[in-house]
Amino acid sequence: MKQAEMSLFEKALAFALEKHCGAVRKIDSAPYILHPIEVALIVSTMTSDEEVLAAALLHDTVEDTTATQEEISALFGERTAALVASETENKRPDVPKAESWRIRKEESLEELKNAGDIGVKYVWLGDKLSNLRGIHRAFCRCGTEVFNNFNQRDPKQHAWYYRSIRELLSELSGYDAWKEFSALIDDIFGEDQTKPNEDRI
Repeated sequence: MKQAEMSLFEKALAFALEKHCGAVRKIDSAPYILHPIEVALIVSTMTSDEEVLAAALLHDTVEDTTATQEEISALFGERTAALVASETENKRPDVPKAESWRIRKEESLEELKNAGDIGVKYVWLGDKLSNLRGIHRAFCRCGTEVFNNFNQRDPKQHAWYYRSIRELLSELSGYDAWKEFSALIDDIFGEDQTKPNEDRI
């Protein structure tokens, strides 16, 4: 099929396939492209907005491949590029990843907190649910040793991060994707004991 005949979603899929070619996931060494495809599938349960679905496929391209923000904007439009940017961390290449982990996550959470486009929350939920599914599968096999695969190896830090995301995405609590996300957080990290019982999810 010629590029001119492809939909925005199909173009995004082809672009993501090319950019993630050869890459694998940290936990199970599965082809990386399966992750953005899963994210798009999760997002499709919440919206049919093609720009949002395209962003779901592209959400890691700027952060993890040779793709640039300008390239995404030129090929897929400003809104899709903005949605991708909301998921793109400042990697701080001059700082060890373990040392920059907390500040990178705090900056990302601030981005999510200030999101004005609901599409940002859809893509975030799709991405983080996909990630947490993978963590949960490995957690069931090897417990907290799963966190040794990451730059941040302290489960408590991951618990803080995912619980913060859950709270910031509470607007989406009516969706099955959010309910699954919340349940996986509790299953992996336990219920948040800092909240009174009536506030627990």
